[in-house]
Amino acid sequence: MSKKLTSRAEDYSKWYNELVVKADLAENSAVRGCMVIKPYGFAIWEKIQAELDRMFKETGHQNAYFPLFIPKSLFEAEEKNAEGFAKECAVVTHYRLQNDPDKPGKLRVDPEAKLEEELVVRPTSEAIIWNTYKGWIQSYRDLPILINQWANVVRWEMRTRLFLRTAEFLWQEGHTAHETKEQALAEAELMNNVYATFVENFMAIPVIKGVKTESERFAGADETYCIEALMQDGKALQAGTSHYLGQNFAKAFDVKYVSKEGKQEYVWATSWGVSTRLMGALIMTHSDDHGLVLPPNLAPNQVVIVPIYRNDEQFEEITNVANGIMKDLRSKNISVKFDNRDTYRPGAKFAQHELQGVPLRIAIGPKDLENGTVELARRDTLTKSIVTIDNLSEMVEDLMTEIQDSLFNKALVYRNSHMTKVDTFDEFKDVLESKGGFISAHWDGTTETEDKIKELTKATIRCIPVDGEAENGECVYSKKPSKGRVLFAKAY
Repeated sequence: MSKKLTSRAEDYSKWYNELVVKADLAENSAVRGCMVIKPYGFAIWEKIQAELDRMFKETGHQNAYFPLFIPKSLFEAEEKNAEGFAKECAVVTHYRLQNDPDKPGKLRVDPEAKLEEELVVRPTSEAIIWNTYKGWIQSYRDLPILINQWANVVRWEMRTRLFLRTAEFLWQEGHTAHETKEQALAEAELMNNVYATFVENFMAIPVIKGVKTESERFAGADETYCIEALMQDGKALQAGTSHYLGQNFAKAFDVKYVSKEGKQEYVWATSWGVSTRLMGALIMTHSDDHGLVLPPNLAPNQVVIVPIYRNDEQFEEITNVANGIMKDLRSKNISVKFDNRDTYRPGAKFAQHELQGVPLRIAIGPKDLENGTVELARRDTLTKSIVTIDNLSEMVEDLMTEIQDSLFNKALVYRNSHMTKVDTFDEFKDVLESKGGFISAHWDGTTETEDKIKELTKATIRCIPVDGEAENGECVYSKKPSKGRVLFAKAY
């Protein structure tokens, strides 16, 4: 099969789908709407997971695990949450199969094995976790509870796309309990900042921190903080959310604590999460028509060494040099792979590593052995240079930082050049269709106007920026008074 990709300019959606499959990240499975994450794709997810897990633990959180199945009565306890996810729920009604008497060799659901209570396959875990917390919390001494879990969830999506929207996906979800409203709000903001730091420093994606409008909040939340990123096609992608849940779940599950003053009080809550959707953000922010472009901080292999040889003697000499280079690079915590496969020619290896976004490629051939040099090829700029082996590890170490920063800055320039202020609805529609990106516009604060703009343009309010300045104006659609601008965009 040809590795050549459809160009982004020709068909961005097709380019994305082809890239995910051809770069060996993931593929569709036999289960409708679900995906198989292949080893190379999972290696990237493991890097994401490891860095986030470290950051969570540095902020005092611990990992735990809660059941996949939620009794329907528990799921219904917090009404807004249940209503918000009801249409996406998969439900288990029976616990056994049996041979089908009418169809030899086939199975059917045993009609006698119906569950006494139906089980919801978790779309999110607030219900089962808060039912559990009720047994964990009696006194202020038991607070705060700072728990995260790495898990899978099921949301029965009708239209799916690998990584961006699948019926089952991997994620982490934090669930915390606090004595006061102020502590819970601080936690929700803290975790949104953790997400922003991770996405910018490791994924090299600039984000805008903000809060969601009431209609865009998480079901059951009093406030939803978010980080929004901009993809190369001018569409926004929600890269992470952190929710201040108030006392909604504590009241639904009767979770109280005895305060220092001896009074019974409901606890205050947060939840927060990111998912394998981050893989989609990573792909769409940096990659090009040649394939993936990975920031060094998340690349499974930051460097790959490809030998070019004609005989076993040359291969042995190159291997000795490569082993020395690998030892030096690994001493600097740079991950490196020696691609010594004898079933592929160097050109095929170059094409594969380019497609899979390895940040830096080192080629060593017979002339390099004579001259004490190697060829360096950067994936982000597609440039090559011949350098001496002397001080190579220091040079590569500097290049890792340079590539990481370059990718972030390139994405930042694109984001900033696609941030447009408008003051009329005609301007709004023109920018949306001709340029895309984030549109900064006044909004009157009503759900009616928000819904009407979405109906007419398919653009939604991505967030109310947390660092936005107060600015009196008039709503871009209704012309009613507005106290500040919000960010609109079409989005994934």
